[in-house]
Amino acid sequence: MENIDLGQIYHFLFETIPGIGVLVGVGLVISIICCFIFERKTRKLFRNHTVEPEEDEWSLLDDIEEGIEEEEAKERS
Repeated sequence: MENIDLGQIYHFLFETIPGIGVLVGVGLVISIICCFIFERKTRKLFRNHTVEPEEDEWSLLDDIEEGIEEEEAKERS
């Protein structure tokens, strides 16, 4: 078995197009695996969570409007 030259591995990974492709591919695979694991953990944690049909998950302005209404209510008191 030949000795592994770290210089050649570095040259392949960071100085050649196929090596950079390997780095990008490995990064994507690791990211997909992590996302899958975290999604499973989150689904187990919130398995009893029910979504109200009238509540829009993407609505950012509702939170702002609620905060403004709360501030106005505090000022009135």
